Amino acid sequence: MNNEEQNNQSKAHAKITLGLVLSWGLGVLVAISGITLLFSQLLTGILMLLLAAVLLPPVNKFVADKLHFSISGGLKFVVVIILLGVIGATMSTDSTSNSNTSTVPNTEQVGNTEAEDNSVPREYKSALNKAAFYANTMHMSKRGVYDQLVSEYGEKFSAEAAQYAIDNVKADWNANALAKAKFYQNTMNMSPAAIHDQLTSEYGEKFTKAEADYAIQHLND
Repeated sequence: MNNEEQNNQSKAHAKITLGLVLSWGLGVLVAISGITLLFSQLLTGILMLLLAAVLLPPVNKFVADKLHFSISGGLKFVVVIILLGVIGATMSTDSTSNSNTSTVPNTEQVGNTEAEDNSVPREYKSALNKAAFYANTMHMSKRGVYDQLVSEYGEKFSAEAAQYAIDNVKADWNANALAKAKFYQNTMNMSPAAIHDQLTSEYGEKFTKAEADYAIQHLND
């Protein structure tokens, strides 16, 4: 009976440890993105920082100690889903607003731009805006951006719209791989070999081998 109780305690401890690691990892990633967005998309940045606060264990402990209020696992999941939905909505709004406030070109350029815009479906433009966010703010890989755009649990764009976005988004994939590598080194204290595996993993960042090699070569620049 004692051995069974010890086994159950060990399993519970493993689950808690895994949960803490995931909460820390996701919380830090979201916090970094939120701080970056504060300078370009204030509302989205604030919402992402709020999401990070929900995820990070120290914030949960502070709230529990000072306010005597703790968020259960189920409630935390619901809050995270709601915040992700609101963040997605604000990103779309900000992208539309930014496109409307761009510099006005000359008459000839306006005519050419309108003709070009009319030939591109609205879904394709939305997919491109999302791709630009994931590539330039979240530092995702080309494959990672595409999968997020078409994912049933992500943006749910059509394959054609996602491919248009990937073909037209302005992004430096080598720089994205390096940004991710530096995060894993400085925040997660991972080794170069482990970072390389994480960057190229099908269940990780999905960068190409060449992009991962570039990141490792410039990791300490």
